[in-house]
This record gives sequence, C-alpha cells and structure tokens, in this order.
Amino acid sequence: MGWNSWNSFGCNISETLIRQMADSIVSSGMRDLGYQYVVVDDCWFNPNRDSAGNLQGDPTRFPSGMRALGDYLHGQGLKFGIYQVPLDKTCAQYFGSYPGATGSLGHEAQDARQFAAWGVDFLKYDWCSPTGSIDEQVATFAKMRDALAATGRPIVYSINPNSIHAKTGPQRNWGDVANMWRTTEDITNAWNTGQTNGYPMGVQNIIDVTVPLAPYAKPGAFTDPDMMEVGRGGMTDTEMRSHFAMWAVMASPLIAGNDIRNMTSATQTILKNANLIAINQDPLALQATQVSFDGTRRVLAKRLANGDVAVALFNQGGSTTTISTTAAAIGKSGSSFTLLDAWTNATTTSGTVSASVPSHGTVVFRVSGGTTTPPPSTSSALASVSSGRCLDVPQSNTANGTQPVIWDCNGAANQRWTVNGQTLQSLNKCLDAPLNATAGAKVQIWDCNGGANQRWTLNANGTISSGQSGLCLDVYENGTANGSAVILWSCTAAANQRWTQR
Repeated sequence: MGWNSWNSFGCNISETLIRQMADSIVSSGMRDLGYQYVVVDDCWFNPNRDSAGNLQGDPTRFPSGMRALGDYLHGQGLKFGIYQVPLDKTCAQYFGSYPGATGSLGHEAQDARQFAAWGVDFLKYDWCSPTGSIDEQVATFAKMRDALAATGRPIVYSINPNSIHAKTGPQRNWGDVANMWRTTEDITNAWNTGQTNGYPMGVQNIIDVTVPLAPYAKPGAFTDPDMMEVGRGGMTDTEMRSHFAMWAVMASPLIAGNDIRNMTSATQTILKNANLIAINQDPLALQATQVSFDGTRRVLAKRLANGDVAVALFNQGGSTTTISTTAAAIGKSGSSFTLLDAWTNATTTSGTVSASVPSHGTVVFRVSGGTTTPPPSTSSALASVSSGRCLDVPQSNTANGTQPVIWDCNGAANQRWTVNGQTLQSLNKCLDAPLNATAGAKVQIWDCNGGANQRWTLNANGTISSGQSGLCLDVYENGTANGSAVILWSCTAAANQRWTQR
C-alpha cells in the first residue's frame, strides 16, 4: 500500500512535491491505515550518470539528493520507492519527453547497490520497449532480482513487462521473478476503453484480464492491476468505489495515484475504507476467485485467515440488478451467516448472499459464521461420451493457438481442466473460441483475457457451450481416434458433444 507520483504528476515532480505528499499521507491518517510506500516514478534522475557510472538525482528537481529524500520519508514513518528500467531508456526517455538514457542495462548490480545506499524500500522496474521475447524479459528481470537480493536490503520488487510490448503480464506466473507484476498495459482515468489488453486500459478492462489470474497470488507474490485512479475525477463515485473494492478483493497492491493534498471527502471515504483494507491485507494473501459471471453479474470470493469469506457482487451492466450467490459456492456451509457490508458497516443475518447493485457498482460482504472450507477442487478431466477419450492439450504445448484434441485419458496435467468462473483453464491457459467464430472453427488455448470468447457454460445435458457464440464443443465428425480435433458446432446434444468430468 502506498502512493505513486505518475498518475497525477507524470514528469512534473520534485523533492518539495514528494515531501508535501508524504506529509499529507501522514496527516490524512492514510499512513496509519497502511499506506506506507511513497514511490517516485519516472523523471527523478539526472540525465547523465556520474563519472563512476552511478545514478544521480536531478540536481534541480531533487537538490538535496535521493538519500536525503529517503531519510525524510523514513522519518515520517514511510518507505521510499523509486523507478528504473531494465533496458537503456526509461519510458519518458523512450518517448522523448525527458533527456538521456539512464536505464539499468549493464548497471544492474551497481544500481541495486546505489538504491540500497539511498535507503530504497521499493523498486518499480518498467520494461518500456517493444523489443525482447518473454524469455528474454524473464532473464533480464531476474538480473535485477538477484542484484537486489545481493545488497542484503529488503526491497520490494515490482515489474511491468507490458509497456510498449506484447502483453506478457498474463502469460506466466511471474512470482519466481518479482514480488508483484503488472497484468496489463497502463491504467487510464476511465471506466472502459474497450481494450482487451492494450494502451490505455480502463478499470473494467483491467478487471477482465486480472480476475482469471487468481491462482498465481500468494504471500510475497501479487498480480498488479496498476496504480489506482480513485480521486482523479474521471469516473463516477460508484465506479471509483468499484475500482477500489475490486482491487481490494483481488489482493492487489493499493497504490494511490491522486493528489493526496486535495482529497474530497468522497475520495477519503473510499481510500480509507478500513473494512476493504483489512480484506486486501489479509495474511492468507489470496486473490478472490470467480464464483460466477454471466457477462453482467460477477461474483468473486476471497477466503480470509480467520475463516470469514469476502464476497464481491460486481455489476458490469448498464442498469441496477440483483446479484446473488450461495453459501456452498463461496466455501461456506451452514444455514445462517452474518454479513457485514464493507461500505455501510451494516450487518445482517441471512442464509443467502444477495444485494441490489447499481450499474458499475460493487457490494462487498464479509461473511462470517457457519463452517468455512476451501471450495472443492474443480479441476477434472473432460471425457467425450462418444469415445471415452479426454480433452487434451497436445504435448503440453502452451503456445497461443494450440488446438486441443481428444486422447487416451491418462490423468496428466495437459488433460486437467479447472473451472474458474466461466473459464476453463489448463496449463495456466484458457480454452478459447476464435473471435467471432462460426460453426466448424477449431477451439484453441490462449492467454486468459476475460473475453466472452473464453467463457463457457457446462450445461446439465453434458454439453459445453461458448459464451460468445452459443456453439458447443464438438469432436469433429464424431471422431473417436486419438488426435481427433475438437471444434465448435451447432448444439445437438449428440454423444460427440457431451462431456463427463472425471
């Protein structure tokens, strides 16, 4: 939790501004609620390294130096965050809005030692280049990971592999590389920009990409949907409340991006919501998993360390609607539960979890009582009724576009499918219908992105239908041999369209 300078100020930063912001974090009570990291983003540096190759603060913007700024923040009971990149140019330098080329390429160990000497507690490390494969990104990000570890100073390592690049954030679990990693391109101060994962990203679009990544989150490793836009005026109060609530239940870093010095009471009410902060900071560090989603009404559930469950009822539609779920679906058993509304503090006793939710709104309940157990595993093999053979990712190939087939059931990971909301996932990829696919199109696996073409319904008659087209998973021409292709076809409920879970 903390604050970052970029969303509100971009390159227009100085030590005076950062100190004022730190003072406001303290005086507003935000520090005592957990907002600790003050992150100085791009444009803090002298465009030239010194004669020994060391980074320097910009002498006009930060005349006292970066160590002095860190000391000031620490004296306020806060922590010091800073920005750098793994290649030659920062984002501002890449786009020509700031001079120089002072990235860490070839200086990883030197820069890590410099950060430690300045008392840095948090490093935002931003790829910001169209070059490099995902494997090269992993190797390059790992250099700074190792360099930071070698300093002996605990420094939270935050990476963004997406800027100006193929959107590699959702393509793997980056928890072996960093403490937190961006899942999408940069956020903008808007609800919906219509982007699946491209620049810029609205709040709704980021949620669509990040929800399917829930299995990756754990203590010390978090999916990061970017700094928050709460309090910057680009959305309605209802949308900003949903923004904060969904970041909270997704166990996302809560990094404010507004001008803390001039917060409205509505903004303070959102950012200082102690109920949601407690849910976000729960020591289990679980990201909420999707319980259900019909394209409009989304239900997420997050188990908490004391046995409670936080439930988010999120309305993505254009009008008020009732959203409900069951105790069993969220991992509770019993007949009566206490529901604490995270926004109103009202408590009710009920056997159901339900609320009327406004357009773009989110109601969050903390559900206590009964018995809490982890939701039952929904990972299973899917066997074709016509052949008894299983839906299989050939040779465990996780490349986007790989086309599943049927194969002798063997229990291997490439035949295990996890139901996560309305997605079907195997090998950390989603079963995907090509966009606007028609009957006869082959299904494929693809990076999970929350699109309608990755939503599936497991019907009572054993068929599995696409949320986008309504077409069913079908074994081509009723094939029964190993390697028979799986396609989309008009639903007939024939044996080659029915599947059993094993």
